[in-house]
Amino acid sequence: MSRLQELKDLLQSFEKDFVKFYEKGNKSAGTRVRKEMNELKKKAQEVRKEVQEIKAQAKAASPV
Repeated sequence: MSRLQELKDLLQSFEKDFVKFYEKGNKSAGTRVRKEMNELKKKAQEVRKEVQEIKAQAKAASPV
């Protein structure tokens, strides 16, 4: 469950910039939001890859 907590923490760290951009119209915060979304995308790809590897290992370990 550490991956889930990592994602939650990552999203929570973005909250301030989201509020600044969407509620206050701060354009600099919008740039940071885009950058943070890119970080989230990278983290999501890591999780997807890890899930696929775990599934492949389980499939290889189980008797056919």
